[in-house]
Amino acid sequence: MKTSALTRSGFTRSQRRGILALSGLVLLAQLLCLLPEPSFSENKNPAAAHWLSLQKEIDSLKLLSLDRKPGMYPFNPNFISDHKGYRLGMSVKEIDRLLAYRKSGKFVNSAREFQQVTRVSDSLLAAISPFFKFPDWVKDRYSKSRWKDVTRNRPPIVKSDINEAGKEELIAVYGIGDALSDRIIRQREILGGFVDMSQMGHIWGLSPEVVQKLNERFKVMKVPDVKKIRINDASVKELAAFPYFRYGLAKSIVTYRSMNGKIGNPDDLVEIENFPVENVKIISLYLEF
Repeated sequence: MKTSALTRSGFTRSQRRGILALSGLVLLAQLLCLLPEPSFSENKNPAAAHWLSLQKEIDSLKLLSLDRKPGMYPFNPNFISDHKGYRLGMSVKEIDRLLAYRKSGKFVNSAREFQQVTRVSDSLLAAISPFFKFPDWVKDRYSKSRWKDVTRNRPPIVKSDINEAGKEELIAVYGIGDALSDRIIRQREILGGFVDMSQMGHIWGLSPEVVQKLNERFKVMKVPDVKKIRINDASVKELAAFPYFRYGLAKSIVTYRSMNGKIGNPDDLVEIENFPVENVKIISLYLEF
């Protein structure tokens, strides 16, 4: 008979070998756990090590940027919106008072006036008023008042005769250039001279501001001896050549003459259709009745 493959322990030889191998692996694993962890710092890339050293600082800066609140910049308190007022710490009533004040067309021009209108507390005013930015004319109000005192004490400008003013004198007036100066001189030549400074407003291209400056520098010293138009004898063509008349008005004058006879005085002019009655006094100085 064949001998049994079992040993006295009840395991075969191959099973005992497996158990021994498994026991060896367990023991080896336990020994490896007791060994110190290997260090790889010596094998690191120097550039990578540098960036890793800065990572902590980068993380701290990120945290600071998240915690940072938006800064406050100078602003005009007249244009505070609901959102802006809320961020400043104003109550709804305080914001409404300011908006109602602005709706009436008024402006606050100082921190004190802002508090009077809105009724904000002293503590809130002290916190936000350093950032108030008002227009320059508000800040320079005192200096402007002093400038007015200086200009008030200036000697008056000696005016020149507008009918003798040359091109250079006219161009010296702010707002008058080469073209406008020529236009003034040409109008003066056509009329034979200006009889009143209000005629500056009749010249095309001169703004009211420029007309005012002309009045500050010039005046009509004496009424010039102009060549007058014979209103009762002039033809339509001759009347239309006069700067204050146009072809349509020239025809109306001739029609009026044919229907009513001669024009005897300036009062008759206002009866003519489309006659510029606002300038009748000036126009009559250029007419012969």
